[in-house]
Amino acid sequence: MNEKIIKEKLQENFLRYLTISSQSDEKNENIPSSVGQIELARLLQKELEDLDLCQIEINQYGVLQARLPKRGSEKAPIGWVAHLDTVDVGLSDEINPQIIKNYDGKDIILNKEEKIIFSTKENPEILSYMGDDIILTDGKSVLGADNKAAIANIMTALWYLKENPQINHGEIYLAFVPDEEIGLRGSRKIDFDKFKVSYAYTIDCCKLGELIYETFNAASGILKIKGVSAHPMSAKGKLVNPIMIAHDFINMLDRNKMPENTENREGYVWITDINSDVLNCKVDFNIRNHDKEKFEESKKYLIQAVDLLKERYKKAEISIEITDVYSNIADSIDETNKVAIENLKEIYKKLQIDPIIIPMRGGTDGSYLSTRGIFTPNYFTGAHNFHSNKEFLPMDSFYKSFLVTLELMRG
Repeated sequence: MNEKIIKEKLQENFLRYLTISSQSDEKNENIPSSVGQIELARLLQKELEDLDLCQIEINQYGVLQARLPKRGSEKAPIGWVAHLDTVDVGLSDEINPQIIKNYDGKDIILNKEEKIIFSTKENPEILSYMGDDIILTDGKSVLGADNKAAIANIMTALWYLKENPQINHGEIYLAFVPDEEIGLRGSRKIDFDKFKVSYAYTIDCCKLGELIYETFNAASGILKIKGVSAHPMSAKGKLVNPIMIAHDFINMLDRNKMPENTENREGYVWITDINSDVLNCKVDFNIRNHDKEKFEESKKYLIQAVDLLKERYKKAEISIEITDVYSNIADSIDETNKVAIENLKEIYKKLQIDPIIIPMRGGTDGSYLSTRGIFTPNYFTGAHNFHSNKEFLPMDSFYKSFLVTLELMRG
């Protein structure tokens, strides 16, 4: 089967999945947080049935799981996890993709009516893909390659295996999960009794060659402050302003250890939201660090900062709550599962893909799976500018990501 046919199938699958709006909704505490994710799961369920998978089931949380029985191979069982949701960054939830054939290196008009331009000056990385076909949006939404490119990748690989029964493969487990973009909620609802793998993979990062087996340790936190209200004319010695206590808390943080001032393996504390009135204030924050010890030190420091505020403002009610969200996948590597990385490196070499090994400044569903003892490295979709209306997906890179998946499955 030639490259042209496979690329057409990849593109067809990807564009079909894009027609289903599946943004997750952080304000909705239900899992899944949006109906579109269930709609996409049901579509995939039908397609998996047509591809002869078994144990296909969507649970009450919208997690779709399935298994492909082994064929002529004693290879250890492996799994793939991909997420059904796309991110909500305040753009349209309707994705209108466009395909630029044989890209010529010029600026691209994404939306003539609204004068949205994809500038090569602002996005010079696209110049590396001259001559390639590139999928973009109309400038009003994200593209959704995060993570529908991964879903299309996996589904196309399964289709290829069915079309080529001479290819042997081990047992393959799948989990398509909701709400990854809002705290890896869906991966926590996988039925691990039906995901019996030696290791797994996610396809949830960017440009050609990226290979990731180190992510942040992550926690989220809430600082709650209840002050004392008083009329300004008689407030002296009585009024306790919760906003000013929150101000003191933020001033205790190191500005050099915030997202805008950190890179590579440097951790951070990020104040993400503040809501207050004259009596109550709530401060939301995130803690991130690749190093487990430094991660724990950050949590300890914030708790100590709150203890100091309690001493300073005895009339106020102040509390802090910190919840671990996910862990560094590197912490789950051992002698039995490091073959997952070795296989990726060997396949990259075979396919003449230069590996770009970086510590991810974020997390994947694999970051939660690592807490369950399932080592889950991550490799590229081929897309650039995730979470942006300038997101784009070069077809050659997309195809090479598919080839990596296929090589991992076969054998």
